[in-house]
Amino acid sequence: MDRQAKIDFILDHYENPRHHGPLADATVVQKGGNPGCGDVITFYLKITDGRINDIGFEGDGCTISMAAASMVAEMFVGKTLAEVEATSPDVILDLLGREIAGTRLKCALLGLNTTKEAVRQLRPTT
Repeated sequence: MDRQAKIDFILDHYENPRHHGPLADATVVQKGGNPGCGDVITFYLKITDGRINDIGFEGDGCTISMAAASMVAEMFVGKTLAEVEATSPDVILDLLGREIAGTRLKCALLGLNTTKEAVRQLRPTT
């Protein structure tokens, strides 16, 4: 995808976010934020048998953080908790375009990191 196509892709996710909104019956709710620029986000995950059956998010932030949250939500529906934990930040950076998101890493990875933290909350502590 060329640069303009990446920008159009990001804007589409920002203007038409996928899985936007809270889930009343969420198994886990996780808040995250980026104090440096004021981005805040909450992810809602509905888990059954170790798999994300539904996911939602809400928040306020820059175009990169909100578009990336939409991409994360879309990507993780149907995935196992292990698949979420194994997802590299590189996946998100490649989706966004490294040249676009490279200077906004915290914004770009807020959705991924918040979702991974939600999954960690479900793991038994030893």
